[in-house]
Amino acid sequence: MKRIEKSIILSVFTILALATTISCSDKLDTQEGQLNTGDLDYTNTDDMIDPVIGAYYEFVTRGWEEPLLLGVRGDDVNAGGEGDQQPFSDTDRYVYNKDYWMYNSLWNVHYNDIVNMNTAILQVENFKEFAEGDDIARADQYIAEISVLRAWFHFNLARVWEDVFIITSNQPSTEVENGVATKEEVMQFIIDQMDMAIPNLPDARPNERTDIPGGVTRYTAYALKALAYQELENYQGVADAAGAIINSGKFSLYPDYYQLFKKPGELSDESLLEMQYSDFGSATGDDVYHLYAPFGPQNWTPERENASSGWGFYEPSLKFIKFMIDRDETVRLETSVLFTDSGIAEIEDDGYTVPSFVSNTTPSGDIINDYARASFASGKHYLPSVQLTDGRNDYGAGKNMIVIRYAEILLMYAEAITQGASATAISADAAVNLVRERAGLSPISGVTQQDVLDEKFAELAMEWGIRYYDMIRLGNTDELSYDGRSFSAGDQYLPYPQAQVDALPLNATPVDRNTAMNNVLRQLN
Repeated sequence: MKRIEKSIILSVFTILALATTISCSDKLDTQEGQLNTGDLDYTNTDDMIDPVIGAYYEFVTRGWEEPLLLGVRGDDVNAGGEGDQQPFSDTDRYVYNKDYWMYNSLWNVHYNDIVNMNTAILQVENFKEFAEGDDIARADQYIAEISVLRAWFHFNLARVWEDVFIITSNQPSTEVENGVATKEEVMQFIIDQMDMAIPNLPDARPNERTDIPGGVTRYTAYALKALAYQELENYQGVADAAGAIINSGKFSLYPDYYQLFKKPGELSDESLLEMQYSDFGSATGDDVYHLYAPFGPQNWTPERENASSGWGFYEPSLKFIKFMIDRDETVRLETSVLFTDSGIAEIEDDGYTVPSFVSNTTPSGDIINDYARASFASGKHYLPSVQLTDGRNDYGAGKNMIVIRYAEILLMYAEAITQGASATAISADAAVNLVRERAGLSPISGVTQQDVLDEKFAELAMEWGIRYYDMIRLGNTDELSYDGRSFSAGDQYLPYPQAQVDALPLNATPVDRNTAMNNVLRQLN
């Protein structure tokens, strides 16, 4: 059962400003998949923020397996070695086990959080009945914020499973009876929801918000809209939505790519959606963490003593590393990959000259030793040990996780132009070159679709499966057959979790599957 300590969660989003005004005894509980509403006084609209904070809590409390499973099938990422969590390694090789607990968890937790988001919306609507003046507009904003977070969960589910439920109720029996929606219907649902949300959201960057710093704004909604249009291959829609973000003039790339993924880069002007975590700078007491250990190396010598190592479950692929060396990448390669000595030797054994800056010692002084599961680890999920709060030793403790950032918007926009969309902001060349400039690369002209895809590979590797879903969308699935892997047409989507489907026949037709899946979400009623 998730428990929301308002004094903890509010302080994450308000930089401790609101924490001193709220009692630690005030709580919102999650009871059987739904936020408990019993303690809310809807006539007191000062408390209308409570369900919104609850929704953000649902958003940030991800299982460690969720980002790993969403991203592992791309040619930028490997699952690490064999043995522990073998079905995860199999998934990396497109061998799927519908009984695997990770599949069930991703499905179940995402839908559980969707239902909790719906409860939070209902709570805000109850407050709105007693609202007057500015509080009415505030209620509409809060509903819009939660709708954006809810859309992100639907987006993930549809990319992973294709046909899934659209749930907008906290008692979804009717929606379940209607069966699953197609992926295209889910993406259109997201677009329609964002169109309704945008007018009610702040015209600001997330880091400009003072009520909930880092919270959703209209540009977060534009970003989700652009992503949904991209999945529909409606590239003019992508250009229009991404162009609105660019034309706002509010966003820029954080100048230090290495620090972007560490504490100095948290809530930068590049961030459109970010999961926030903190131990509030204290050696003991409350914390809101994501478990980053699965991303980390199993064996290291940290610059700061007693910092814990990781599990080695998320390895940048050798294909990606060679791609980056061929491009003469420096800062993005050094940022994205933590190297072991054995990994460096493996690159050399394949005939590559390893750049002089590549070392098993990070720029922050942590030494990545050889370990059993992998030869490399993800640098984007790495927090230098010297940036840990004194007394805190968990791997990556307190590090935020960026979900959507401006670099992705620029590259989506550029790709849309190369796909035939009319420019609605800057040129495709200008968008790509902004990203290349930060990486220390020379500008290019006459940008092609392949140029953009290469730039996305270099810039966005290891982030939320972006590379995998791009290759699927564009039919470039030959790229996914690498290093002994063989991708075929039927490997695009994961099978429905067996725990969610009661005796689904192996030869089920779409009608049969739809009938069987009607029972999947009844547990959420």
